Amino acid sequence: MEIRYASHPNEVKGFDTSRLREEFHIESLFVPNELTLVYSHVDRYIVGGAVPAGSIVKLEADAKTIGADTFLERREIGIINTGGRGQITVDGEVYVMEPKDCLYVGLGAQEVLFESDDAAAPAKFYLNSTPAHKTYPTVKAAINEAAPNHLGSITNSNERTIYKYIHTEGIQSCQLVMGMTLLKPGNMWNTMPCHTHNRRSEVYFYFDMPEDGVVFHLMGEPQETRHVVVRNEQAVISPSWSIHSGVGTSNYTFIWGMAGENQIFNDMDPVAMKEIL
Repeated sequence: MEIRYASHPNEVKGFDTSRLREEFHIESLFVPNELTLVYSHVDRYIVGGAVPAGSIVKLEADAKTIGADTFLERREIGIINTGGRGQITVDGEVYVMEPKDCLYVGLGAQEVLFESDDAAAPAKFYLNSTPAHKTYPTVKAAINEAAPNHLGSITNSNERTIYKYIHTEGIQSCQLVMGMTLLKPGNMWNTMPCHTHNRRSEVYFYFDMPEDGVVFHLMGEPQETRHVVVRNEQAVISPSWSIHSGVGTSNYTFIWGMAGENQIFNDMDPVAMKEIL
């Protein structure tokens, strides 16, 4: 498990491109037949990926890193399938996972196994995990069961639909909030006008991008913005003090996950366009 440490905004002002990427960019999450995990000291967030391409992949982590014998001993996890059809087995119960299905697994589950129906077109399970204090039921939701929120306009190149899976009015959790945003064709901007939420950190995972496509992910304090170039199936850690927005060379999809002080989706501090530098 790779470990990332928290950074103060005053320190980040002096980061060059390579240092920004080292601290906040996650380049590779999907390795065939492996579990890939990144542990961030920002809200003790774990970001990961599992690609069962012919073999079963088990959810597990180094006991010393997480201070527990099993991954979910003191954690919860949200999982979204961004690949082909597969299944997740939680303590013997099987959940069939179509593309863009979400599964929440609560505190205390002992064994979580990932499988694909077709090794040639494997499932790609994207994972977000946060500390938990209470057990909530394991729940699966397809994208058509998620709460949609249509935002933006083609005039501003940001027409998109936000699908909320794990939130206060959907799948219940201790602190994890998770969902997916789909940009319509011809739209490239996400989360603009931008915002911060000092009570929660966030991670963006970008996918459904062409091989030569990129997203310029904007981060930093509103008056000290920086950018990180993100390609298909890569992620960016966003501290609570940072904006998190981006523009791509074409439309794309991204998964957002949040952790922190509360679970109120609309608890954010808007940043006026004239204030961005």
